[in-house]
Amino acid sequence: MAEPSWKTDDAGVEALVAGHHDDPFRRLGLHREGRQWIVRTVVPGAESVEAIDADGKSVGRLERRHAAGFFEGPVKIKDRQALRYLAANGQGTWTVLDAYLFGPVLGPLDDYYMAEGNHLRLYDKLGAHPIRHEGHDGVHFAVWAPNASRVSVVGDFNHWDGRRHVMRKRMEIGVWEIFVPGATIGQGYKFELLDSGGRLLPLKSDPFGFHAELRPKTASRVAETGNLVWNDEAYIEARRHRDPRRMPMSIYEVHLGSWKRNDGNAFLSYDELAADLIPYVADMGYTHIELLPITEHPFDPSWGYQPTGLYAPTSRFGDPAGFARFVDAAHRAGIGIILDWVPAHFPTDEHGLARFDGTALYEHEDPRQGFHPDWNTAIYNFGRKEVASFLVNNALFWLERYHLDGLRVDAVASMLYLDYSRKDGEWIPNRHGGRENLEAIAFLQRMNHESYGQNPGIVTIAEESTAFPGVSQPSHTGGLGFGFKWNMGFMHDTLQYLKREPIYRQHHHNELTFGLLYAFSENFVLPLSHDEVVHGKGSLLAKMAGDDWQKFATLRAFYAFMWGYPGKKLLFMGQEMAPWTEWSEARSLDWHLLDHAPHKGMQSLVRDLNGRYRTLPALHARDCEPEGFDWLIADDNQNSVYAWARYSGGGDPPVVVVSNFTPVPREGYVLPLPRAGRWREVLNSDAAAYGGSGLGNMGEIQAEAVASHGKPASAKVLLPPLATLYFLFDG
Repeated sequence: MAEPSWKTDDAGVEALVAGHHDDPFRRLGLHREGRQWIVRTVVPGAESVEAIDADGKSVGRLERRHAAGFFEGPVKIKDRQALRYLAANGQGTWTVLDAYLFGPVLGPLDDYYMAEGNHLRLYDKLGAHPIRHEGHDGVHFAVWAPNASRVSVVGDFNHWDGRRHVMRKRMEIGVWEIFVPGATIGQGYKFELLDSGGRLLPLKSDPFGFHAELRPKTASRVAETGNLVWNDEAYIEARRHRDPRRMPMSIYEVHLGSWKRNDGNAFLSYDELAADLIPYVADMGYTHIELLPITEHPFDPSWGYQPTGLYAPTSRFGDPAGFARFVDAAHRAGIGIILDWVPAHFPTDEHGLARFDGTALYEHEDPRQGFHPDWNTAIYNFGRKEVASFLVNNALFWLERYHLDGLRVDAVASMLYLDYSRKDGEWIPNRHGGRENLEAIAFLQRMNHESYGQNPGIVTIAEESTAFPGVSQPSHTGGLGFGFKWNMGFMHDTLQYLKREPIYRQHHHNELTFGLLYAFSENFVLPLSHDEVVHGKGSLLAKMAGDDWQKFATLRAFYAFMWGYPGKKLLFMGQEMAPWTEWSEARSLDWHLLDHAPHKGMQSLVRDLNGRYRTLPALHARDCEPEGFDWLIADDNQNSVYAWARYSGGGDPPVVVVSNFTPVPREGYVLPLPRAGRWREVLNSDAAAYGGSGLGNMGEIQAEAVASHGKPASAKVLLPPLATLYFLFDG
């Protein structure tokens, strides 16, 4: 007797139980074949399987076709409906909800926008999403792997068996998807892929994974990030109406793993950091916290700069909801959160993006384009629309899903130039024969365009160390579209100057004046970042010239100089208390230093600098515009004195900043001023409260209408040694 036409041939059965069938959804599940409904399933360990309808009634006993657990047969139903299987063996019975009984979750519009590279909510579609689908709770998994011959999701829900949940391929876009009924939040999972030749690849973490196991484990975890609880509506609404260029921005750069540790050197959790770090930052007067990368990464000493999970806040400090509570607490305290974001490169760990589907999917195949010689990492293929879309969506994800206030984009210079850190013959020119990475430029422009367009009031900040034009100019005018750029020249020049013994500074006076030639060519952030206090560079205090007293005095004068200089401010954590040793990610900051007056005084000065900067519009409202700055003394190299006036651009009183970078007090020093009248001394870095000598001007100076240095007024002032003073016009 001939076999029924619906029966699967032996080769097909073997392929299905081995997990090698090219389209398991075409065979498994419920199918109408002629006048009959046929079901097929693979239930490992089962000796018998019955199909059960929604009312709990058996509608067919299936034939066991293979010892590995393949069953098929007709069922007595009239229309398509949700079925379950009752499986049994000698140990008992159990109910199976088979993924192959469920239809796809993604639709044609998803295909269309993904194919265009214009899907701006990819993180709602790809990755792992707990949903209710066709009447059942479970998790929808989707991953882009166009060159794989098979993709399975493996995890805690299927004994990590790649034969159990072979995914459906959406051929037009190379995305694989499956709904796994019964899978739940918190379960671990990865993707098991076969390359185009059928070779098994290392298990891969989810590129869109929202949570991850704690290192050294590397699995993704199912998480729900669409229902996070927020109480920052008033903050977000106010942020929408701000122009960050005109607002004070004083940033505290933080590595969460080493700001402070618990007993036993354990990390603080996100909730503990919310309870401890945020009040500290608020008390210190900072406006923002910039987090060194907290995207998931396997290696602690990388500080997060080699991320393998761009969509997951690291599990070192807790879960996604914990990170959301941290951000929410910051916003309720009036503090913004900026993420140090790493789209320039990614590590080649086998569980990550490298050769994801057996091909150079996220990176370039040619190492002259796809390998970073400085960091032994892979470089994203920014010209591939799916890769650019992955990264643009990641920027939007952090800004929207976690309400972040901005992104500081790492290593932008390495993205902009094809020959970055390469010798002749080690790079490939662009289509015009030049060295600019045109695809990376287009990606950055789009990332900034979408980030600002979707999230008014946020900021993006480029770490860009070259003179690439228009970094902080709008993308529609040809700029890169960033809001701000780190002023690396300021950091280099000022530290170079202050390392010199005071007697030699007169010969290098231009190191502190040169920066004003370009200070308004971009919207600048002045960074004293982690990069300056690691790798044998010592702390900022240790860099200063002179004996211990001079080191403290010079650093105080420098901080006040910087807070009075045009540009937003950034200081790496711990430097506010002037540690002697450089930073290490493996231990807490040296909080015990605050028991000693010079260190406590430095902290008090930074707190007061933030207070003056925030409350005096002249010091922040025109940080990025030349009309906010006017030199008063730029040429007194003999005395190493600098002075300038700051203006708000409105009716607010101006502030004059004057620095003396020698250990010699200057009595009766003639200070040119823009107006005659009373000027209050509102900050003196040499104040006794900060650890200084206590010299000053008794709280005020009186400017007479006596012209000096081309200004209409002047006053004789006392300039303390190695000190910076602020004078506020008071009529």
